[in-house]
Amino acid sequence: MKKIILEVKNLTVRLEGETILENLSFLVREGEVVTILGPNGAGKTILLKALLGLIPYEGKIRWKKKVKIGYVPQRLPFIKDIPLSVKEFFKLKNVGEKEIQKTLSLIGIDSNILSKKIGSLSSGQFQRILIAFALVDNPKVLLFDEPTAGIDIGAEETIYTFLERLRRNERITILLVTHDISVVYKFTSNCLCLNKRLLCFGRPKKITPELLSRLYGGEIKIYEHRHD
Repeated sequence: MKKIILEVKNLTVRLEGETILENLSFLVREGEVVTILGPNGAGKTILLKALLGLIPYEGKIRWKKKVKIGYVPQRLPFIKDIPLSVKEFFKLKNVGEKEIQKTLSLIGIDSNILSKKIGSLSSGQFQRILIAFALVDNPKVLLFDEPTAGIDIGAEETIYTFLERLRRNERITILLVTHDISVVYKFTSNCLCLNKRLLCFGRPKKITPELLSRLYGGEIKIYEHRHD
């Protein structure tokens, strides 16, 4: 059995007197893809921030010792206001140009982009740069907050198929927040259904239309795509 890379026990987050997350407990093992599902306001992004230690919480979050974590946030609203070139942006991580070019190649971006200003990039290009930024120092865990399904990584490869390739080839553990239900059956090891409390945690086959209706409200249809 694969080793545990993350243990969460009785996690509760309160912000400004409001309970955002309440009594969450789950385990993540090395090499798994955990898809986090839930409606807007369910606490999905707050969960990722708590796992990163960016906000105060109660309970226990225990990562494997010395594990390196990469984080891809939701699209940043101030893209045009960053006064840096792409190369300068990567230098914030104190990595060499060889590592930068290797990572850009991994996600199908030409190294010529390094001379461009961040503010001149399209939103799709910037999202890919954020992914490369998270990967450039070789993390073993990637936290991914609501990727945009329409963005291509290279050729016709979407973010999701790229992440699956990354998991297989680089053996990265991935925690993925998404509203794309089809991802559950395409790439997921375990699903975490969240609406301030943990409604379910388990294999995709446990995620029924009835459960999703409880989670999101209304009728939900699932188009199932299983692993090859």
